[in-house]
Amino acid sequence: MVKPTSFDFVLETLVDLEAYPLLAPNSLDYASAVKSAQAGLNNDGCARIEGFIRAEQLEQLREESMRLAPNVQVKQSRFTPYISVDESFPDCHPRRRIQDATNGFVTRDLIPESALIQKLYGAPAFKRFLADCFDKPVLHEFADPMRGLVVNVMPEDTTLPWHFDTNEFIVSLMTVKPDSGGLFEYCPGIRAPGSENYDDVRAVLDGWQDPVKTLELDVGDLQLFMGRYALHRVCEGKGERHTAIFGYSEDAGYIGTADSTRQAYGRCMQAHIDADQNRLVDGLAG
Repeated sequence: MVKPTSFDFVLETLVDLEAYPLLAPNSLDYASAVKSAQAGLNNDGCARIEGFIRAEQLEQLREESMRLAPNVQVKQSRFTPYISVDESFPDCHPRRRIQDATNGFVTRDLIPESALIQKLYGAPAFKRFLADCFDKPVLHEFADPMRGLVVNVMPEDTTLPWHFDTNEFIVSLMTVKPDSGGLFEYCPGIRAPGSENYDDVRAVLDGWQDPVKTLELDVGDLQLFMGRYALHRVCEGKGERHTAIFGYSEDAGYIGTADSTRQAYGRCMQAHIDADQNRLVDGLAG
């Protein structure tokens, strides 16, 4: 008999294991949950796993996020959809399209090991479930000391403008929902490795709505998202909006770039500078 781990006890307390039986990966219900997530990812690069967290834990999750929020330095920032500005392109080009943002992040180095989201992030059964949903053989936690797990804090009446993620996919958990607004908008598959598709990106920045999809999340909902290839943003909301963002990679040892880390969090560490010296690239900007 397999002895339960401390991570198992965390999952039993936190996750709705009846709907999402992470500790029974050979069950039909587990296969059904994975199949549903895969369908969303295959259709438009996004899957909402509704009610992932037990209803009785939602308030504790929200309170934990609010306790962490004072650690964030909410800041005004300006960036392109690709984070940095490339002045080799014309003024009107998406690579030079500056956008204003006001938000902040509580980075992993500021989140205590006792936090529910820290325990969930490291739970092997959780990582196995996500790997199955993304149809990956295995997923590794980021080696990045700051961005493997972060809480994105958006004050009232602020927006996170159009951008691409630096990693292929992302997993997020809503911990505080605004009173209204704060919707997630995205353009699935608007670019692919070797094809930036600048014309369509420019059109969306100029207001073209045809490829834009909208997702409304509730506290306790898990979102799986192919953010490297989908232009996306978070709209303004009334009341604060918090999401815990879990970073995983197929390859062990992932560390974000020094430039994108400074842009996102206002600082970086020596680990980011060192990693830039030996980084492999996929040909996409950002």
